[in-house]
Amino acid sequence: MKDVNYRTLEEFYAQAAEWRRTDINSLLPSSGIHKETGHFNVFDLAETVQDWKERAFMPYNRRRYYKISLVRGRNTTEYADKVIHIEANALLFGTPQVPYRWIPEDPELTGMYCVFTAEFFIRNQSGMVLDDLPVFKPGGCPVFPVSDGEADEIEVILKKMQKEIASDYVYKYDLIRNYVLELIHYGQKLQPAATLCPMHSAAMRVTSLFVELMERQFPIESPRQKMKLRTANDYAERLAVHVNHLNKVLKENTGKTTTQLIRDRVMQEAKVLLKETDWDVSEIAYSLGFEEVAHFSNFFKKYASVTPLGFRSSV
Repeated sequence: MKDVNYRTLEEFYAQAAEWRRTDINSLLPSSGIHKETGHFNVFDLAETVQDWKERAFMPYNRRRYYKISLVRGRNTTEYADKVIHIEANALLFGTPQVPYRWIPEDPELTGMYCVFTAEFFIRNQSGMVLDDLPVFKPGGCPVFPVSDGEADEIEVILKKMQKEIASDYVYKYDLIRNYVLELIHYGQKLQPAATLCPMHSAAMRVTSLFVELMERQFPIESPRQKMKLRTANDYAERLAVHVNHLNKVLKENTGKTTTQLIRDRVMQEAKVLLKETDWDVSEIAYSLGFEEVAHFSNFFKKYASVTPLGFRSSV
């Protein structure tokens, strides 16, 4: 049985070295992969595009690392259960929490990207938790079209990273962290303003806690893992609020009811598991909290207009 695959940094470098017919050490920074400061590296996207064109394949899976990419040219990104088509430039944020695949469609496509681990930010004094940031939160759509001028600004930041990682400056990784943060904030400025508003009110705090509680259950990594919170009542009890109050707050702040938010998140994970694993539909149903596979099949067909097996065969 195949559980959810994660692509490790070692696999990333091994494949890159094989495709480019070079030694892994020629791709690694001087710090290597494993170090107390975590891992960081930056690459020219044109080389990746050439790799892809020669093999016409790019894996759809979760990574054990974060990735920020500037893509200049026509491309498609498959992110969780979303497919996003970009005609020109885009800024993309990849997280270990969500599987994705990027497909270049322009032979002249250019750009740059950087990869880094959560440990890379341990020494960052801001106390920032990457998965709490809007651009990395599951359920969002962290693919942002940008203008030529914005793409130029982003590329300048990535080229600064490239210059520093090749330098002998003792504190270069501290400087590179600042550049990564600059990219993150650049992306967050592209988010709708409401997404970034500080959550001062009690209602907004309840909304935030609900989302955090829901996301703690994902990703589902094994058919032996089972969602514990499945209904509005489950969440209300855990948050110590009346279910009617929770529903009212969520409706006001998100435009959706508690049940709708749970449904949408379960559907997203269901599509990922059907697409990414070879688990039986009964195993997926169990992991998502359905006691009967028929209940899951009816649920999925109602909201996807296709059966689970029909969806799997179409991707």
